[in-house]
Amino acid sequence: MFKGFGSVFYKEIIQISRDPLTLVLMLVIPMIQLTVFGYAINTDVRNIKTAVYDLDQRREARELLAAFQNTDYFNITEYVGSDDELNHAIIAGRVKVGIKIPPDYSDRLAQNRQATVLVLIDGSDSSIATQSLTVSTSVGMQLSLTRLTEALQQQSAQMPIEVRPKMLFNPDSRSANFMVPGLVAVILQLVTTLLTAFSIVRERERGTLEQLLVTPIKPFGLMLGKLLPYGLIGFFETCTVLTAMRVIFQVPIHGSLILLLLLCVLFLFTALAIGLLISTKAQNQVQAFQLAFLIMLPSILLSGFMFPRDSMPLLMRGIGYIIPATHFIEIIRGIILRGATLLDLWQPVTTLAVMGLVLFVLSALRFRKKIA
Repeated sequence: MFKGFGSVFYKEIIQISRDPLTLVLMLVIPMIQLTVFGYAINTDVRNIKTAVYDLDQRREARELLAAFQNTDYFNITEYVGSDDELNHAIIAGRVKVGIKIPPDYSDRLAQNRQATVLVLIDGSDSSIATQSLTVSTSVGMQLSLTRLTEALQQQSAQMPIEVRPKMLFNPDSRSANFMVPGLVAVILQLVTTLLTAFSIVRERERGTLEQLLVTPIKPFGLMLGKLLPYGLIGFFETCTVLTAMRVIFQVPIHGSLILLLLLCVLFLFTALAIGLLISTKAQNQVQAFQLAFLIMLPSILLSGFMFPRDSMPLLMRGIGYIIPATHFIEIIRGIILRGATLLDLWQPVTTLAVMGLVLFVLSALRFRKKIA
């Protein structure tokens, strides 16, 4: 069944060693991508440029502005003297948030009356707008609770309800701890899929496929012989990017490193099998790249890497389910962030194993001992 595996494996090793530039690029590009995208993709929106129109100019108003700045989300870059200037600063794009404090702000607080502060938010950038809305509301809530607590303490009373939230994982809410492991999965799938997507196509374009056709090599032996060398390269890449994740981005691994590496091998097998299946269909390297591109964007947008899958329509979730990166992202985030065990991750692991086996068998069955 696997006749000819050793010969094909040896042949692929020789071909890879004769192209050192490609080998170096295969090893360096994932590191470059992880470093660049790891710093670029950051959901922690901070230092939002803010303009202030302060009509009160008293201590309470200054305390309010200090509370906004102390959150590290708002950065007061300018003060304006009218409503038109405040609106124009937002329209011109100089600031994303405008805060207007009314002239009777301090008087109302002194009289234990409700004081209203206007916060204008530029909604053209949804991520900044959502963060600004949430944080500005929480600032007002926090200051209100502080004043209420002081009033209750003077009366020797307590707040009727106290909620004590406890963050179990990623207590600092670092976006790198969440995004970088997912980025590792996406990069590995894209790079390893392209590695094998060109394998048989390259044989066809070089005219060496005819030599394989006259040999007693079996399809399963050919597929496995082509997959294993790139699998070894992919495993080395995996160790490299995981090291970069830990050293450069300081992402702690709470689970078993051995289990993580073993499941990385399973994922690499599945991703490489996709590339093999593509190579049996494509007639040239351009077609191979176009077919590989079909899973690139879904791997980024539908796998849960950037957006939660539960909020997607049912059809989009179904498409994302057949992408190997979807299940590996669950695995790698589970092990790295939550310290999950194999028993905890049996569903994505089983799905990934079945997908890899099916894709490998389909690749072997699609290979025909003839020039297509």
